[in-house]
This record gives sequence, structure tokens and C-alpha cells, in this order.
Amino acid sequence: MSDAYRLYLVTDPRLGGDRPLEQIVEAAVAGGVTLVQLRDKDAEPAAVERRARSLLRLLDGTGVPLLVNDHLSVAQTLGIGLHVGSSDSPPDLARTLLGPDVLIGASLGGGRAMPEAHWEALSYAAVGPVWATQTKRDTGPAVGTEAVERVTGSLALPVVAIGGITPARARSAVLAGAAGVAVVSDIVAAADPAAAARELREAVDAALAERG
Repeated sequence: MSDAYRLYLVTDPRLGGDRPLEQIVEAAVAGGVTLVQLRDKDAEPAAVERRARSLLRLLDGTGVPLLVNDHLSVAQTLGIGLHVGSSDSPPDLARTLLGPDVLIGASLGGGRAMPEAHWEALSYAAVGPVWATQTKRDTGPAVGTEAVERVTGSLALPVVAIGGITPARARSAVLAGAAGVAVVSDIVAAADPAAAARELREAVDAALAERG
């Protein structure tokens, strides 16, 4: 399952212009995205569920899992994974409700403290912003690849680097220990999401091979 984290697309409805989200996701998956998170903090649960159902139909047969950000009720209804932030549902509660098989991840910043039960419930941890980003304004200062090294050295979990990711930076993050990178604007806002994803995936794959 660690290969699922190589290129992790996080959606943002503000960045895609007039293009349907499904069109962007389809192109990104064709380019090499291995995991998709539906993130729309402003949408009501019913709207998130409708969009998640649409993406599930799109992803059917691709082998690419879908997670939803924050909306535990939607994840439970659809039987999909969940990503939680520091103020969202506790990971152990999510694991109890969603079962042992779905992916559950959490955002850690530079490595926030968390009860042991929360760590045990997680499938992966996302660390960032590794580099400064304008995509999400409330993330705090960049933590650098040092945070990736620190967290990967202390956790028996796959770590995904997020924040300001470009192909060159993807290589640096993976060489610092990340299992992959999570990307928002570099794919969602790209004129050609498939080409953008392909370049990122090639960088990640090459860095993983280099790391050995």
C-alpha cells in the first residue's frame, strides 16, 4: 500500500477555473496520481457526498483510492478513507467507525504531539508545509525537509510531504524520507494536469529508486 502515497492529489475547487473537478482528476490519474483526497472545506456534507460519489465512479477500476477531508459522516456512508487535521475528528474515533481497511491520515505540521491511540489509528501522516505555499493560508511557516527527516525517523508510518511541491522539491522530500508527495496547485491549477502529474510522478519514482 505504500505505493499509494507516491503522488497524492488534494483537490481545491478554487484553483481549477471553469474546468469540472472530475476532468482534472481524470487527467491527473492518467498522468500518474496514486491517491486522491476530496477537499472542500466550504461545502456542506451533502454536496461533498455527491462529489465523492462522482469521483468514485470516475476512479472505479483505476486502483486509485479516494479519501475525503474532514467529513467523517461522508467517509462512513461511502466506505472511503478520511484525512483529518488538528481540529477534525480524532483518528481513533474515525478508525472505530470506518473499520480496519480504509486509509486514515492526519496532518502533523512539523510533528505535533498526539495520543498513542491516535497514532495507532493512522495509515499515514502528512507533514508540511515543507515549503511556503499560497494554496492554504493557515498552515503556518514552512517546516523544511528537516521536519520530514525528523518525522520519518520517529514514526513507523508512511510520511507524505505537502506544501510548495514542485518536481525538484518532490525529489528533495523523498530523499529526506517521504513515501511520496501531496500536491494541490501544481496539478489542479496546471494547464495540463496530466503532464504536470506525469512530471511529478517521474521525479518521485526516480528519487525513490535513488534512495533505494
